[in-house]
Order: sequence, then structure tokens, then C-alpha cells
Amino acid sequence: MPATKEKMSMEKIDYKKELRHLYKPSAKKVDIVEVPQMNFFMIDGEGDPNTSQSFQNAINVLYPLSYTLKFMVKRGEMEIDYGVLPLEGLWWADDMSSFSVENKENWKWTLMIMQPEFISEEMVEKAIGEVRKKKNPIALPLVRFESFTEGKAAQIMHIGPFSEEGPTIEKVHSFIEENDSRRIGKHHEIYLSDIRRAAPENWKTIIRQPMS
Repeated sequence: MPATKEKMSMEKIDYKKELRHLYKPSAKKVDIVEVPQMNFFMIDGEGDPNTSQSFQNAINVLYPLSYTLKFMVKRGEMEIDYGVLPLEGLWWADDMSSFSVENKENWKWTLMIMQPEFISEEMVEKAIGEVRKKKNPIALPLVRFESFTEGKAAQIMHIGPFSEEGPTIEKVHSFIEENDSRRIGKHHEIYLSDIRRAAPENWKTIIRQPMS
């Protein structure tokens, strides 16, 4: 019985629900959001995400770290249960005129997963130590934990495969121009679907672009 009481008293946080305006946009129209400062695990890389081993290596460390932290918090003194946030990606090229789906080898990227505001540097170091002991993924030394502020941005939900994002991205860019603004920062995508299980036509990806 004591264990049941403890379980019932545990605080649960659904960040995708609390931050609905950031993680559940419309698929029909572009909206403007104000993205606050948040903390992330991040890894930088470059090259075609479909063929780059470093891209897969980044994913293979971001998720274990995020889940290790989740269970540290759930089973620790805080007793908070929260869902791990989705994978996000910032995309760009040194020469943005060459940033196209036909030239993916020149792409640069930052993969990242947002972490709750109560996660401390000390907790991060402990989680890194645990992941190192259990799996020691090759990209572990490349991970950084830092804050990221995006500010004003336009966003919409894209439903379908990544290869068909072009018109959706163009819709966001046109919206920004129509609002007498300009694009700033990096192209931002948030991956809400498990592409291992969902059919490509049902994949949900948030397309976000910071704007002036």
C-alpha cells in the first residue's frame, strides 16, 4: 500500500500539452509563436542525414541521455514523471544558396532534445556518467547541454514524408514575407512521429522558421 500512495502522489508533467502552442501547431495555417529560452541536449554535425553515420550516432546518444534523466527524476527525490520531448533539428549551410534537397552533403545540422527547466548541470553530469557506463555511445563526448532562445517564429505542421516538405516550407517563407518580416536564424524541424512505426504519409513534422 505505501508504494501505491507514493505512486499516486507523483507529479506528472505533459510538456507537449503545457507547451501546446509550440508542439501542436495547425496543419492548415501558419501561426506566429514566441519561443522562450529552453535548455537542450545538443550535437552538431554535417552531411546528408540519410547517409551520415554521425547523424545516427547523434540520435543514439540524445535519446539514452534524455531517458536516463527522465528516470533519474522519476525515481529520485523530485518524484516527477514527464514525457521525453521529441527530437528537433536545426538545418543550414555555409552558403544558403546551396541549401537544397539536391545538395544534402553540404547541409549542417544541430540535433537536440529539450530538457525540463529543473534539470541541473549536476544532474546532466550524473546522467552522462550513467550512459557512459552502460553504453558509452561514440558521440557522447560531443553532447553539450545549453540554453537556446529562438524568439519570434512562424510555424506549421507538415504531415507526410520529409521529401515532400518543400511546399510546406515555401508556405512558411511566403507567410513571413507577407507579414513584412524576414527570415533569421536557422530552419527548424521538430519530429513528432516514430518513423520506425508510422507510415510516411502520416509522419508529423513541425516546420519552424525564426523571423524578424
